Amino acid sequence: MKFLVKIKSPGVLTIEELLKDNWQLGKKTIHNLRMQKAFQTPEGVPLDWSQPLQAEQLLHIRFEEEASQYFPNPKVPVQPFYEDEHLLIVGKPAGVKTHPNDVTETATLMNGVFHYLDSKGHSYAEHVHRLDEGTSGLVLVAKHPIAKNLLDRMLEKKQIVRTYEAIVEGAVKKDHGTIKAAIASDRHQPTRRRVSQTGQTAITHYQVVGRNPQITKVHVLLETGRTHQIRVHMAHIGHPIVGDTLYGARAVKAPHYALQAFRIQFRHPLTGELVNVEIPRT
Repeated sequence: MKFLVKIKSPGVLTIEELLKDNWQLGKKTIHNLRMQKAFQTPEGVPLDWSQPLQAEQLLHIRFEEEASQYFPNPKVPVQPFYEDEHLLIVGKPAGVKTHPNDVTETATLMNGVFHYLDSKGHSYAEHVHRLDEGTSGLVLVAKHPIAKNLLDRMLEKKQIVRTYEAIVEGAVKKDHGTIKAAIASDRHQPTRRRVSQTGQTAITHYQVVGRNPQITKVHVLLETGRTHQIRVHMAHIGHPIVGDTLYGARAVKAPHYALQAFRIQFRHPLTGELVNVEIPRT
């Protein structure tokens, strides 16, 4: 793997400081980059990690990719919405898991993504976040360990904004609102979550974007990322997602409940450009 990065902070950062303080890479990743002499001049001469970097300096980064352990499955379709040398954004269909939980699962999104990237000469693919099996929408994938570390930190700092669209039962009274209700596991039904004062803090923001007498369309932003958070919170205020029978919605003919992660926005951690990807609305 090799790519170029332009440094914008002149005469201040060393490579060591860039990786540890700015990029906040893990110790293992930094060690591997050092051992591989990954940072070089255009002529292939290894750079001194203790010397300050120059303004607008181009760093040539070359390193051996770690190999991901997914089984490459060509039968899982992959729909790319954005791709560069560092990351990939793909659409996940409802009914497909984001990633396998054990080696026997080979029909997940990541199995398809790994085949897609493996066929292009990559050995690394790791998802940055996940979607529930029944939720469709955009998933962000890192194509090398540096991107994965950087995107993980951005996710923790809420610098990656994901917007969901849900169709819920009934007429939501307020045009917008915030739901603050802690979420815990349901001891009577392991696959289910419930609102509980003893649970983890959970905050959901919603905006009504469409109405008719029976249903309401809302756009949702998550301030926290609890399992089933949107599904639990919308059911909690009396408006379960259409088709989400696990949380009290009526059964419908559609095979999956009506929830999609349709937009993702963030500042690219290596190029600085604004990435704004959206699945077209119908």
